[in-house]
Amino acid sequence: MRTVKVRDIGEFGLIRSLQELVCQWKQPSGETTFTLLLGIGDDAAAWRTVDGTELATTDTMVDGVHFRHDLISWEDLGWKALAVNLSDIAAMGGSPLYALVTLGLNPETEVEDVHAIYMGMLSACREYHCQIVGGDMVQSPVTFITVAMTGVAKGHILTRQEAKPGDIIAVTGPLGCAAGGLQALLQGTVLEGEQGRHLSRTHNRPVPRLDACQTLVQSGVNAAMDISDGLTDDLSKMCVSSGVGAIIDAHQVPVDSFLKDTFPQGYLQLALNGGEDYELLFTGKEDVVSEVVTQLGPSAAVIGRIVADHPGIVQVLDERGAEFHLDRHGWDHFR
Repeated sequence: MRTVKVRDIGEFGLIRSLQELVCQWKQPSGETTFTLLLGIGDDAAAWRTVDGTELATTDTMVDGVHFRHDLISWEDLGWKALAVNLSDIAAMGGSPLYALVTLGLNPETEVEDVHAIYMGMLSACREYHCQIVGGDMVQSPVTFITVAMTGVAKGHILTRQEAKPGDIIAVTGPLGCAAGGLQALLQGTVLEGEQGRHLSRTHNRPVPRLDACQTLVQSGVNAAMDISDGLTDDLSKMCVSSGVGAIIDAHQVPVDSFLKDTFPQGYLQLALNGGEDYELLFTGKEDVVSEVVTQLGPSAAVIGRIVADHPGIVQVLDERGAEFHLDRHGWDHFR
């Protein structure tokens, strides 16, 4: 029998295998008073309590994998580590509560830099009304930061599992600037003025869309998730979870002028599969989605539709209705 390695199945194949393993184990009856609604496979786990639905998520950022110290400040690193978890809570239609933080640090790390990480996280806490309540600290050859966050949803939760054939697909805002900012930083491109500040800030200091998630909940959209690994890749995950396919009209994907001006030839590739935008992707009936897009303002846009054919497959079309070639498909840790 051939040995299967992690690189053979990729990050999300590995997640699916672990999901199946965990689901085979059943909690003995009578040992919990809470009803688990969602386990592995969505933006956050969810379980019912007497006061509502509790949410829990976690994310890790590792030096050399998710960031480089020469491209991001310690304070921005702290903000981003908290923001990516806040985005998961937003994707579920919830409000954040508490965070546990684990830091891996080289002993030669300056205390001032560690304080700067916490200043960044505390800035996000003040902005989004949550609190750091504990964590851990370990010695590590490279810097890493893991945040585990809890939240609560008072109404119904948003999931990836309810996209339906005939649904309209939309996003809450423009895509691609985070990937554009990273590409410019990696290439050593000098980004000056408002344009440069916008692209680098979008990458290093993302904004979780907690302001938009309640609009989605109250309007009754069917499915939602945040865009962290790239639009086409994340939409494919939603389609797999819902057992549907999708068609995207590439020319309808919102892209702002900063990205177009900086990458006039490649902006659409960055918007379709760049990742780390942390806008929300959602689907629903046409009248519902149209109303949500109107409420969210001109940055939001309808970008495609859900179909019954080819579950898990996302087809991208250009303005002529022909297949749009994608250079790659999102982010996978192991490929």
